[in-house]
Amino acid sequence: MPQTDSKIILKYFPDLDSEQIEQIQRLYPLYADWNSKINVISRKDMDSFYLHHVLHSLAVAKFIKGFLPELDAKMRRNDSAPAETAEKQASPNSKQMFCSNQICVMDVGCGGGFPGIPLAIFYPSASFLLVDSIGKKVRVAQAIADEIGLGNVKTLHGRAEEVDLKEHFQKDKADLIVSRAVTSLGNFIPWVKDRYTEGILYLKGGSLEEEIAEAQKKCRIRPSRIFQKDISEWFTDEYFQEKKVLFIK
Repeated sequence: MPQTDSKIILKYFPDLDSEQIEQIQRLYPLYADWNSKINVISRKDMDSFYLHHVLHSLAVAKFIKGFLPELDAKMRRNDSAPAETAEKQASPNSKQMFCSNQICVMDVGCGGGFPGIPLAIFYPSASFLLVDSIGKKVRVAQAIADEIGLGNVKTLHGRAEEVDLKEHFQKDKADLIVSRAVTSLGNFIPWVKDRYTEGILYLKGGSLEEEIAEAQKKCRIRPSRIFQKDISEWFTDEYFQEKKVLFIK
């Protein structure tokens, strides 16, 4: 059965507010339209858009909520903000300031916007910088973020190791690095070395013991600093049976 219906997101995230639900519902038609012009997602895979791309991205949010609760609280919508500030943040035409008192997240190798765009919907009080070396993909990600009113998203065409984070976040490091299987872990970690304060959240599939061991040796990381969590413990769909979130402290 094609997963072009956003109800599967509400199955696992029933507490989303009306604005977040609307933004998620708008993703499929927007990506389908862009995909007809620029191939950012496998056209065959569009039939499983919400399962393979949106829900998979939100596994990062499940991890943050379960294992980094203080960070989770800071990244959620600030309901105690003054009315004027809240109204400004809610406006689809306004751009949130990327500033040092927000949690800042860099999505490395974002492609057309995953996991960054679903996470930016889920965490409206955090700032997301989506980076990719393929210009047409980041143009699509920015266009979709603008279309659904994500003022907490900026995109950048470039390489993660060359990004001046202070220019975008007004501080030298991101709080979190997120990514979805752009390369082996041993290749990825050097790209973002010394560029984050809390850790890396990396979506990966399959048996990872050998890859993790190689990364530990190559990057001189203690075994206790790399933790893996089975996504299937949160999402029961067969697609997630071998999918994991890796957390590098």
